[in-house]
Amino acid sequence: MQHRIIVLGAGYTGAIAAGRLAKRLRPEDVTITLVNAEPDFVERVRMHQLAVGQDLRPRPFREMFAGTGVELKQATVTSVDPDNKTVTVQSPATAPKELTDGTTKGITKGVTEELPYDTLVYALGSGWNPQAVPGTTAYAHEIASRPGALRLRDRLARLAAGRPVVVVGGGLTGLEAATEIAEARPDLDVALAARGELGDWLAPKAREHLRKVCARLGITVHEHTAVTEVTPDRITTSASTTIPAEVTIWTTGFAVHPLARATTLQTTDTGRIEVDATMRSLSHPDVYAVGDAALAIGPGDKPLRMSCASGTPMAWQAADAIAARLTATKLPEITPRYFNQCISLGRKEGVIQYVTADDRAVRAALTGRFAALYKELICKGAAWGVANPTLGLPTRRRPLVRQPQPMPETATRQESTL
Repeated sequence: MQHRIIVLGAGYTGAIAAGRLAKRLRPEDVTITLVNAEPDFVERVRMHQLAVGQDLRPRPFREMFAGTGVELKQATVTSVDPDNKTVTVQSPATAPKELTDGTTKGITKGVTEELPYDTLVYALGSGWNPQAVPGTTAYAHEIASRPGALRLRDRLARLAAGRPVVVVGGGLTGLEAATEIAEARPDLDVALAARGELGDWLAPKAREHLRKVCARLGITVHEHTAVTEVTPDRITTSASTTIPAEVTIWTTGFAVHPLARATTLQTTDTGRIEVDATMRSLSHPDVYAVGDAALAIGPGDKPLRMSCASGTPMAWQAADAIAARLTATKLPEITPRYFNQCISLGRKEGVIQYVTADDRAVRAALTGRFAALYKELICKGAAWGVANPTLGLPTRRRPLVRQPQPMPETATRQESTL
């Protein structure tokens, strides 16, 4: 009987984990099912580009995983039962097709299925975090998802010249959104509201360049500004001041999918699944969690930040650990560490901030056109890794161990770039 592996979510981490498992394990021994709500891969790190009207290359999963042995199931995950080792999914309804005589056919309701598993990889990721600020869900736009970016794209396209746009949040997503919009639409009045100082976590060279770019693009920066309310035409700050905003874009962080917290999995107060160094659930040994959905500890005993940079080595570690345990081979251990933070500031400018292993800025930074090219290479490399999940990885398929026996836990250490 084949060992059933289900991977929930096909973002960067889920897709990489599924492809790596297919390379590590024999198809006659395992089935690998990748469940995702959309039929193609979403480059989440480019949603600010999509929002300003740039077209992104389509990457259908059917093409990406052709010949790998990974079975794709387009469906939405509605529940996970880690005690009974099942997941419930809802397949999408099909739209009707209009015939030449004016009638329609082909309407199919979504189907609910219960899928049993032996090993589960939970990679459902995160979405935007409105943080319970009044008016955000009703009036603010988000770019943490493709639907959100497309809605913003449509809104910006209909926005007349001179109208005010405010990006709330001074982190990486906020900086990239504000500069991309200001570059693509110089006719708009773009502002950025940051809770602290602009780029306060960056080294002086990077902060100075960031200020120069914002000034050159005409972005009004409101520092030390906490937003307490969003309305259709303005935002209100904790100082009781108002800032005009015909369009408000909310980028103040991410919130994980609420599904895990509703299960018996051990999670944090924010719903992230607690895992060990191999990305294995602390409460359910048959469940692994990767990416934003997991709370993994990195250098300096600090949690890895929510990012594609963190999620990729987490996916490597989970896939390799699953394969090692199933085949009774040495358990690899990836030592996560950071090397840089990459920030695009439109299509022509960027900042590469070099950091310590635990993600603290050092003095060195790369800025300008070369930094923009560097960031573009990083984005292309990340997408290539997903689109070619098994290329470049040596085949080490080993048979599964069917009889219970002690699993060697001696680690062979590798180092990974985040």
